[in-house]
Amino acid sequence: MYLLEDFSVLQLSIMLITIVCSYIIFGMVGFGTALIASPVLLNFLPLSQIIPLLALLDMFAAISNVIKDGKKADFSELKFLIPLMFVGSFLGFILLMRVNASYALLAFGIFTLLYAIYSLSGFKPQKKLEKKFVFPFGLSGGFLGAMFGSGGFLYAIYLNGRIETPEKIRVTQTTLIGCSTVFRVILFTTAGVYFSDNLLLLALLFIPSMLIGAFIGKRITLKLSKQQFLKIINFIVLLSGISIIVKYALTV
Repeated sequence: MYLLEDFSVLQLSIMLITIVCSYIIFGMVGFGTALIASPVLLNFLPLSQIIPLLALLDMFAAISNVIKDGKKADFSELKFLIPLMFVGSFLGFILLMRVNASYALLAFGIFTLLYAIYSLSGFKPQKKLEKKFVFPFGLSGGFLGAMFGSGGFLYAIYLNGRIETPEKIRVTQTTLIGCSTVFRVILFTTAGVYFSDNLLLLALLFIPSMLIGAFIGKRITLKLSKQQFLKIINFIVLLSGISIIVKYALTV
């Protein structure tokens, strides 16, 4: 069990800066906060607390986007994705609550590593995906979202292979992530996760950093192109995945 006073000013500052950076990415692409924030937050909090914490922050960040643009989403895709996402999220939630903490750490490290390798590969669907692919993508996206806090990249692969208009892809993705985070927060609330260990106080502390990061992400102007910037981030994620696996190896 931890209390806010257990953290030093330096530790809290590192966590706040991490939240800002992760939500800059969220503001740009609509997902990825757990992949950026979790490797740093793992130095201060257990994974079983980080995922619910980020789910709460993601929900607040996504809901504003859904309210603004939700009506523009592709509901012909969402009507299949959302039920499958709910099923996958429930299964991921059950596993997160029951799995051994050290095994969860190793699984998260491997997941992070594989995600970084996928992102750096530059893979994109070469032709329109068939509708049947909604089942594996919907279920696995929900599962990884609940288990590791980041299934958004799977939704991105699917939607990029189904929808042609970039803006419609972005709005549909944001709406899906909003629904996903609301459902995950409901599951974690039912399990009583938010009523222990000062998790809500930490969430309140992090909300200003989340808002700042999301604001910057939406309006960011860099000398680097978006693709170059994301490639740098993915290299950071790759190193983070390696460091998590090394951390696991040193603790067993």
